[in-house]
Amino acid sequence: MNSLHPYVVFLPAEEKDRILSAIFGSKASLDILRFFLKTGISNKVYQKDLVRGLHYSNKTVIENLKVLTKLGILTEDMEKTRHEGRTVWVKAYTLSDVGKWFALLLAEEKELSDEEKAEILQNIFRSYIKWVKNLSEKLHMEKATFKKIFSEEMES
Repeated sequence: MNSLHPYVVFLPAEEKDRILSAIFGSKASLDILRFFLKTGISNKVYQKDLVRGLHYSNKTVIENLKVLTKLGILTEDMEKTRHEGRTVWVKAYTLSDVGKWFALLLAEEKELSDEEKAEILQNIFRSYIKWVKNLSEKLHMEKATFKKIFSEEMES
């Protein structure tokens, strides 16, 4: 029997369809996320490295980067650097928290360091707790109920 991995992704409700379509509707978007996995899920990746490292046209890579940035999967920075005696601006990207979760859907567990796994687990747990807290407040539930459940599960 194959082992199952619990995948959890929190999506903004109003952007759900667009996000899923942008990522899973484009092989280039998937390959951009895989590129981040190879370089380290928390590392900065430069646009020029994506263009060189992926087998897509410059235009395809840039279009997918724009969409992923607009949807909050990536964050974009501009950095000033020196190249051949000139000052130039380069684009760099990092995965947002949501972007990391999508990248993890594509990852093999063995590709991640224990530190990356620990960071991911903490981020997912914090997001889940916030979601439970907000929903429980809407349903007028007592926080003590969840504290009790947490304590019971941590002790078992």
